[in-house]
Amino acid sequence: MSGTGTGVGKTVVTAALAALAAARGSRVAVVKPAQTGVGPHEPGDLDDVRRLAGVTDLHEHSRFPDPLSPAAAARRAGLPPLDLDDCARRVRELRDDRDLVLVEGAGGLLVRFDEEGWTVASLARALEWHASADSTVDVLLVVRAALGTLNHTALTLEAMAHRGLTLAGVVLGSWPDEPDLACRSNVRDLEMLAARPLSGAMPAGAGALDGPDFLLAARAGLGPELGGTFDAADFRRASDQSD
Repeated sequence: MSGTGTGVGKTVVTAALAALAAARGSRVAVVKPAQTGVGPHEPGDLDDVRRLAGVTDLHEHSRFPDPLSPAAAARRAGLPPLDLDDCARRVRELRDDRDLVLVEGAGGLLVRFDEEGWTVASLARALEWHASADSTVDVLLVVRAALGTLNHTALTLEAMAHRGLTLAGVVLGSWPDEPDLACRSNVRDLEMLAARPLSGAMPAGAGALDGPDFLLAARAGLGPELGGTFDAADFRRASDQSD
């Protein structure tokens, strides 16, 4: 799971995927390799996943207090950065007896985790190298709906293609109740960039819902390929008709 930047809705989409998987009886684990911007005893992104999805198989590998990239936050804290090989090994071990392992990155696809420059893209590639014949490593991209998202999305998709990463889909992390012209227009353009229909659009405010209501929002907000009922064609038509 990656995004085009910070605050695009990755945690809510991660929780939505986890909620749908758990509801259908799958064994699902969620991994946050590096949590930044929270202190040792403060709630982090995985606490939101637990609250929203009810999933308890949660794994945070490292935590740094400053709200920076993992590499910069580790440097400022005087702590060792997250090790790529160790992180990949721990995720692979989880895959051995889970039906689904969700890994939520920090910030965007190319945010650095250490001074050598490894990123979420590096982790995805490392996991691909060791994937078995019956498992896949796909990157779901969470994007903004508003003005400016097209350039961020195009750059991220280009970086993924350059690295040979498999795109699982593009999801709008927060779709406003009253989308403006840019949001509505961006729907078709985002699908053009991804060369496929949208895989979902989570409603704004979904992260404040309780468990049962969040499950309903997750089901309506994610497409069938992700376990939900979101209809990209209907969503596109509604966006067009509101112009």
